[in-house]
Amino acid sequence: MMREAAPRSRIIGSLRFRLVMGIVLILAVGGVAVAVAALAYGRSAAQQSFDRLLIGAANQIAGSLTLRSGEVIVDIPVSAFELLSLAPRDRVVYGVFGDDGALITGYQTIPVPTGNEVFYNGIFAEEPARFVRVTRQFAERSFLGSVEVIIGQTTEARRELAQQITRNALIAVAAVGVIMSGLAVLAVQSALRPLGRIERDFAARSSKDLTPVDVDVPREISSLVLALNRFIERIDRQLNVMRTLIADASHQLRTPIAALRAQAELASEETNPDRQLRIVGRIHERSKNLSRLTDQLLNHALIIHRADTVDLEALDLRTIATEAVAQIDQSMSDGEEIVRLDLPEASVMCEGDALSLVEACKNLINNAANHGKAPIIVFVRRAGLRARIGVRDHGRGIPEAMWADAGSRFTRNAGVSAKSAGLGLAIVHAVARAHGGRMDIERPSEAAFEVSIDLPGISEGAV
Repeated sequence: MMREAAPRSRIIGSLRFRLVMGIVLILAVGGVAVAVAALAYGRSAAQQSFDRLLIGAANQIAGSLTLRSGEVIVDIPVSAFELLSLAPRDRVVYGVFGDDGALITGYQTIPVPTGNEVFYNGIFAEEPARFVRVTRQFAERSFLGSVEVIIGQTTEARRELAQQITRNALIAVAAVGVIMSGLAVLAVQSALRPLGRIERDFAARSSKDLTPVDVDVPREISSLVLALNRFIERIDRQLNVMRTLIADASHQLRTPIAALRAQAELASEETNPDRQLRIVGRIHERSKNLSRLTDQLLNHALIIHRADTVDLEALDLRTIATEAVAQIDQSMSDGEEIVRLDLPEASVMCEGDALSLVEACKNLINNAANHGKAPIIVFVRRAGLRARIGVRDHGRGIPEAMWADAGSRFTRNAGVSAKSAGLGLAIVHAVARAHGGRMDIERPSEAAFEVSIDLPGISEGAV
């Protein structure tokens, strides 16, 4: 039967394409805004340029007006129209009006403004035109009043100049936009290059390489690398648990199983009932030791596995101590006589995994029962922001010189003997580390030995 393929992440597009298109879109929006601004500027610049020519011509005509016998004489200078000849395709119209509004010279059909504006727009010969009005005051004996000079010009040259300014601005904007788009593509490729380095780092690894990713990345990608490294570290821990369990099982179980097999063969061949009974007793004792060893191996692997898979929850260490003693009472002879509880009235709260802490406490009790002296006291204490659960017995305990290695697996310091594999304190040490605490070994007095787990506590109000 074919194995189903592992689910894969859906590819929802290219990050490079998104970044490039986002930058290009921003540049396009900016280009449109610049184009609109360029068009408005072109029209304004063309308007101002030709308005200056228009009012210059009107001022020259107004300046040439003279009075003769009370009549206004208009002698239009050629230079006035030379200014307007800069727009050769545009038509020019003018009119000079007296104080009573009568036309003195020029075109009678020229549009006249209704207000006091100087520049205004109008229609002349069915074409849009721009007009300017200049007023000259006369205060002489023969004439008292004002004369208005109006000059108009069609707007074709204005439109062409505005279009030329806008076109040149758009060409410049387009050129800059193309250059900026190219630079944006290069910038995006440069920004995404660290992802390529991470990809090459993973592609070049063997299936056994679970070392952290060690590549130079910018600050924005460092969080991704940290998350990958934490994930790799979790996988490595899980694989180490499996490798450790396999190695320990193959190393520690082979000898007792071989011994059991040899004892069973001796029992099957023994004809003397008394000797056979003694051999069966040894088989029974070795079977109990093998069962204890197997439980410790599996518990040690389970504790380390749960450290990465189980979320911690708020719990009361008094409950943990009570549950551990209850389970010991069911599995250890005369448990009620040798194990006592020393619990405070107030709760002692911490964040932890109840199953792991109960197993650790049970291993402390078993260790005290196997290597210490009664009475065995299971205690819970609070010291400031720290919470503590431990076991105290009245034996000599481990020599102080061996305390540093007491939490290691399969060491004499941890209680290795014919009846124990020495994993009890190793399990306690692993539980303490998984909870962000530590395993403490103390000798409160000459007649007492104490092993405890010190954990970060939480206030009851924070639960």
